[in-house]
Amino acid sequence: MTTTPYIFLAGASRGVGREIAKCLTEQQLKVKSLLRTEEARPELEAIGIEVALGNALNVKDIENAMLTEEPIHAVISTIGSLPRDEERADYIGNKNLIDVAVKARVNKFILVSSIGSGNSIVALSPQALETLRPILMEKEKAEKYLIESGLTYSIIRPGSLKSEPATGNGILTENPNIAGIIHRADVAQLVCRCLNSDSANNKTLSAVDENMLFVNLVFEKFRLD
Repeated sequence: MTTTPYIFLAGASRGVGREIAKCLTEQQLKVKSLLRTEEARPELEAIGIEVALGNALNVKDIENAMLTEEPIHAVISTIGSLPRDEERADYIGNKNLIDVAVKARVNKFILVSSIGSGNSIVALSPQALETLRPILMEKEKAEKYLIESGLTYSIIRPGSLKSEPATGNGILTENPNIAGIIHRADVAQLVCRCLNSDSANNKTLSAVDENMLFVNLVFEKFRLD
């Protein structure tokens, strides 16, 4: 049995979560990923990630994966849903992860949410808000639950996502009025930097590519130590 603390990653099967998985393993960090199905297991195991099968909507599955003798340094969650999904994990799935993270006494919980959640609702166009409102309401509930959990947290709200190589121009800001595009790989890099950044502790931050803003506003960039 090893006692090396590891990162518990929920949502690694696709999108931002998959990019975070790559980023963490490139840093030679020990990672365990929660997967609902076997589909992504071969690719994740090939890069050295331990896989635990389970559904975040089932708290027992999360307990079986997390409440072991191995210490967890941090939990990162990118789980969410699409507007067409009947079953949404944005709140309940993240709530379950947060509850078990409290029991596991993790050092930090990083939640990847979305611009448009909470006070950043002002950054969205009426058209985008009409489409995304049901999901954003669930994400806001998850954010609030995490903030009230007592865990040290970072909430990262990406803008519109693209699956293209990292540009290196991803930035964070506490300004809730900012909206724009960001590549998933750039979000992953920012999340990985937040892992060991004390300045990101207990902060809610929007993530965009500074060269792909929807509106050219003057704002302060958040500096990670």
